[in-house]
Amino acid sequence: MVMIREYLLNNILITDGAMGTYYAQITDKYNVLPEFANISEPQIIERIHQEYIAAGAKLIKTNTFSANRYALNSSQSDVKKIIVAGVNIANKATANKEIFVAASIGPIPEMADKMQVDQVAIIDEYKFIVDIFLEQGVKIFNFETFSDAMNLAEITTYIKKKDSSVFILTQFATTPEGFTRKGISNEYLVAEMKKNKNIDAYGFNCGIGPTHLYNSLQKISIGNDIVAVAPNAGYPEIIHERTVFIQNPTYFAEKMKEISGLGVKILGGCCGTTPSHIEKMSLLIRTSSEICATQTRLVEDSRVSLEINSPKDFSEKVKNNQFVIAVELDPPFNADVELMIENARICKESRVDVITIADSPMGRARVDSIMIAAKIKREVGIEVVPHVCCRDKNVNAIKSALLAGYAENIRNILAVTGDPIAMADKNNIKSVFDLNSFKLMELITTMNKEVFAGGPIHIGGALNLNGLNPEVELTRMSQKMDMGASFFLTQPIFDDNVINLLPQIKQNENTKILGGIMPLVSYRNAHFLNNEVAGIRIPEEIINKFDKNMEKEEAELLGIEIAVEIAHKMKDHVQGFYFITPFNRVEMIMKIIKQINI
Repeated sequence: MVMIREYLLNNILITDGAMGTYYAQITDKYNVLPEFANISEPQIIERIHQEYIAAGAKLIKTNTFSANRYALNSSQSDVKKIIVAGVNIANKATANKEIFVAASIGPIPEMADKMQVDQVAIIDEYKFIVDIFLEQGVKIFNFETFSDAMNLAEITTYIKKKDSSVFILTQFATTPEGFTRKGISNEYLVAEMKKNKNIDAYGFNCGIGPTHLYNSLQKISIGNDIVAVAPNAGYPEIIHERTVFIQNPTYFAEKMKEISGLGVKILGGCCGTTPSHIEKMSLLIRTSSEICATQTRLVEDSRVSLEINSPKDFSEKVKNNQFVIAVELDPPFNADVELMIENARICKESRVDVITIADSPMGRARVDSIMIAAKIKREVGIEVVPHVCCRDKNVNAIKSALLAGYAENIRNILAVTGDPIAMADKNNIKSVFDLNSFKLMELITTMNKEVFAGGPIHIGGALNLNGLNPEVELTRMSQKMDMGASFFLTQPIFDDNVINLLPQIKQNENTKILGGIMPLVSYRNAHFLNNEVAGIRIPEEIINKFDKNMEKEEAELLGIEIAVEIAHKMKDHVQGFYFITPFNRVEMIMKIIKQINI
């Protein structure tokens, strides 16, 4: 069999996709580490390898990412059995095939620090793992989803001293901003990898979807380096206590084709990707087919003036069946909130009723939603609805935050379960989820009776009608109403079929729906939202109105016109609009508001 270095001279190497999330998907075991299946269900792991090979993968990784004592909470002898079994299963799946097998080694979790394990013990654990793979004759090592390079220099030197022919690949999990969760920039990590002569290839996997990874790679000088990428399918959501990724093989393949155009030589997938993703990617890259954008046409201008009464109390307007306007502003990732405050002032001047503020969406830390909501209400004088999610705080912390918000005269809360922590960060950042959205609503309702009896907090809920089974979501809506929800904000709506559901929803007289509207700003933005953000569904006919070469101003105008058209279709079936501001372009929202006739 040709060696991997020779193969890479004239070929792009397609690797497999996710093991953990795909194992969970096909076995319905969402809370079990798949490494244990090397012993208990080897036929399932072999089947997954075979499916990826059939899809076009020329390299598969052993099912050993978390195979260390600290992640598995197992003895070294058990870890060795799992690793040996993982290698044997991979070898069996690739027997008599021209397929490479790589040892998958993940970072030893931060829990080791909490267990007072010193750095020497961690290095020894890596050496123990490496020795097992070397004994099994593995010639490719993939250190994946790392957040720093702290241990890589020592362990890669150790490997090369034992077998200089081994091919070593190191991959880091990155955020959309181009940093690992430990705050280390991608550029710094690349520079460190280039210095290490024991590392044959470097790259990025997990943490983000293909669009953000493409944007990050554009800032890096690849040159003649062997670079490997394996992004997630997109960003997940939690449905019925399970982490679910959007199924988008065609989109994923198209974005990976663009990434290959940057000179990336090793392409695969991470969390949420399946054999379908790898098959689409393999076919598209191997045939070098081009992505074509459909020509756009502009929607007719339906400019009319919007007359909104002077803002009153948000909850009173909802209760009195007055049409309300809510605008969502994203808190920043740093402490500079001036732009957000200014945008809130613009909203107030345009007679927007209420500002909503997300609570660290996608599990990425932003300024606290309740604190910034209090600042906006105090300094700008406009009603606020901070989102409160259950991911990051236990019950005591959530109660404390609700009390603090109440002390700052916050009387509206959107109760949400919260996006999950990215798979790449689960070793470093732990979700809490003492509560979910239902239990949080129940908690607020109880506090309204016991603590806030003098003036209750008005509870809002999220409503996603874009899923494959909206009936389930409507059942959940009814349950939330029973828990005390008095208003609902929908996910952004683009599809006429979803709009047609709105008049069929049975609401009690005290529960109102605000229809979600998110203006699109470009062809790439539309594709990204449709394929990488769970809970959003955009029909092809809307995406195809954009051209990827369209000027910014033209695309923004088109996005406004589409949003106005959707608002007109929706307005008779909702009690208000919930505008999600794209990229802080609040003036875009104001233009939409001016064109809607309520």
